[in-house]
Amino acid sequence: QVQLVESGGGLVQAGGSLRLSCKASGRTSSVYALGWFRQAPGKDRDFVAAIQWDSGSTRYADSVKGRFSISRDNAKNTVFLQMNSLKPEDTAVYYCAVHRTSFLYSSPGSYAYWGQGTQVTVSS
Repeated sequence: QVQLVESGGGLVQAGGSLRLSCKASGRTSSVYALGWFRQAPGKDRDFVAAIQWDSGSTRYADSVKGRFSISRDNAKNTVFLQMNSLKPEDTAVYYCAVHRTSFLYSSPGSYAYWGQGTQVTVSS
């Protein structure tokens, strides 16, 4: 089992920035990749970004390319999502999730463990 705890969400004006953190604990040896997803009310859970734990290779959704950056601190078992130039349409609950392979999947159904989520609200 891997436990994930997200933090860093909040209320920000359009054009502002937030940095989300996701700390993993438990059986972290089974973590090969971590992804960030988001879910707005009444909508599906969408892929945002993912990172390979060992290599640091990344993948982004088209909607956040150039604005969001995913990174990790292996020593602290923590993944970050730096979000810049935020837009009202970025408003959602943001979740981090663990994948047990190193392939950077965008499908939420392929991820094994999930955090509880952190709310991000961007006002216009």
